Amino acid sequence: MPGPSTHLVVMGVSGVGKTTIATLIAQRLLWAFAEADDFHPPPNVDKMAAGTPLADDDRWPWLERLRQWMSQQAAEGHDTVLTCSALRRSYRDVLRKADGRVCFVHLTGAPALVADRLARRTDHFMPPALLASQYATLEPLTPDEDGITVPIDAPPPEIADRIVAWLQS
Repeated sequence: MPGPSTHLVVMGVSGVGKTTIATLIAQRLLWAFAEADDFHPPPNVDKMAAGTPLADDDRWPWLERLRQWMSQQAAEGHDTVLTCSALRRSYRDVLRKADGRVCFVHLTGAPALVADRLARRTDHFMPPALLASQYATLEPLTPDEDGITVPIDAPPPEIADRIVAWLQS
């Protein structure tokens, strides 16, 4: 009988490559994939698109929907890869309540590099103007959290390889 499901949350500020890396990992491991942005209700998307950072009251129901999705996937016997900014420990604490093992990969990059990526991105509702607020909100993983921090200093396939190796160690 297989063990409990594993949920890998690929986290970090907007523009670090969460979707790119998470998609590669999900494809390699054949795990279910979800983009946390798809779980935002329209008012949250409208707020961010207008350049207004979300308040915690906006985030709690969204985080709870993500946790419920992970638990549902675990009930069906699936491992998952989820993109989610998960910038604060309290947000990660909500996700950690999902059934199964919940671990985190914090993708990190220099603010100038990330800002440049955001400036070139045209297919997302998150404006580059909110990057500073994300860095201000960010609480990096702590040693007691199940996770690793991975710099975005290599091509995406190499970053995905590092993460898969960590998961399998």
